[in-house]
Amino acid sequence: MVKLAPSILAANFARLEDHAREAVTAGAEWLHIDVMDGHFVPNISIGPLIVEALRPLKKETGILLDVHLMIEQPERYIADFVKAGADIVTVHVETCPHLHRTISHIKELGAKAGVTLNPSTPLGTLEEILADADLALIMSVNPGFGGQKYIPSSTAKIRRLRQMLDAIASKAFLEVDGGVYAGNAAEIVHAGADVLVAGSAIFGGTKSVAENISALRSASR
Repeated sequence: MVKLAPSILAANFARLEDHAREAVTAGAEWLHIDVMDGHFVPNISIGPLIVEALRPLKKETGILLDVHLMIEQPERYIADFVKAGADIVTVHVETCPHLHRTISHIKELGAKAGVTLNPSTPLGTLEEILADADLALIMSVNPGFGGQKYIPSSTAKIRRLRQMLDAIASKAFLEVDGGVYAGNAAEIVHAGADVLVAGSAIFGGTKSVAENISALRSASR
């Protein structure tokens, strides 16, 4: 079954724990935590303290904390996020000149290691690291802001990445982040995705978090 990873960037931060708990209670398996530095992407978001604040919920429910570092020199902060409670730490090929070393470091700290790339970055940049990754993430929008529309060419990119993973018998998760909602979930899953990240499609709109997760779950079957 496809895993759902609500992006807390779209949650109400005045009631973050309650919003996150609603998502977990409704059946989300992961919580996706976007970390931005204002340099690599044009926005600033959150740091290890937010991950640490979610750790009691993780301990209580078993929810997995999926941290996506959209920052320059991510190696400076990996240990802080793992210490705070991150289960998966994902870094960008564009910001890691020594990607194998960074991926190895994440694993040495006890977390699973993910790798991702921006929409215009060729999939070939992942070829030499896929065998070492626990997760491969396709960005289906340009990172930096929530609520963007899904880039249609992402579907073919997801399909090609699935073929690359299958060719090496990789057990890595294939995650998709950006513009995911009930209307395109089936297309994304059929292309090969294992994990769907969704922000405004879960925490936004007039319906409850539970109703939004139910709709996304039904559409992704």
